[in-house]
Amino acid sequence: MSSPTHTSTAGSGRINPVYLVLGCTVFAAAAQVLMKFGAMYKMPELHPADMASVIGFVSALLGNWQLLLGYTMHACNAFLLILALRDGELSMLYPIIALTYVWVNLLSMYFFHDTLNWWKGCGIVLVIGGVSLLGIASRRK
Repeated sequence: MSSPTHTSTAGSGRINPVYLVLGCTVFAAAAQVLMKFGAMYKMPELHPADMASVIGFVSALLGNWQLLLGYTMHACNAFLLILALRDGELSMLYPIIALTYVWVNLLSMYFFHDTLNWWKGCGIVLVIGGVSLLGIASRRK
């Protein structure tokens, strides 16, 4: 049985945990964009005491493919994270998830025409720099 701090994947046929977490960031960013698209759909009002209202709301919710796909991508994100954490070092892997903020900003500019101001640009640079520094520090034990 391997120890919980086992980080070597060489020759084991497993994908490097860093790549799995990078995949997590892509899934999470795509999920957030899809949920934003899904949230823009007009939903019927929900009145819990009225069964017809509940059925109409649930039908509309199940028909909202973008919202459902977004939540499915969040599930994929969780699955990849579980796989990554089995073999990776938590203190190195978890900060990489912050790259999700970078992807969401870039995707929001593309899909929703959000603007990138000076502060957001600095934040993106700081996130990328911080993740890079943590990665370097983890390799220099």
